Amino acid sequence: MIRRALIAVAIGLAATTAQAAEPKKEGKGDVGQYVELQPVALPIVNKGLLVNYVFVYVRINLTGGANAARLREKEPFFRDALVRAGHRTPFTNPADLSQVDTPRLTAALAREAAAIAGPGQIRSVVVTSQAPRRRIGQLRG
Repeated sequence: MIRRALIAVAIGLAATTAQAAEPKKEGKGDVGQYVELQPVALPIVNKGLLVNYVFVYVRINLTGGANAARLREKEPFFRDALVRAGHRTPFTNPADLSQVDTPRLTAALAREAAAIAGPGQIRSVVVTSQAPRRRIGQLRG
């Protein structure tokens, strides 16, 4: 008898814990509709010389109908596309060699991400943070 009561209490606690662990859906259902990329070091090139690296943190925002779990599995492909694009033609900001050219980076990654994810899956690309390896401004010369 006591054994049955203990089992019933354990099952009740497990069900309560499972309900508490489920994420609550708020608003339009777009909560969590993004892919956060691991930080990527992109080269900064000035006059043909490598002068700096900037570590960028990027978020790819997905449409409401996108399968976020499936696209998160493709994060290495998105990151690879960003690294390849950044080395092919560096996203150097001529005004500040401590930052990347954000509009060019987001446009290039949006094109690549749409090709990887498929049509109608990507809403936007946002650079959430930049951290230069060295703090330098415009080189003189």
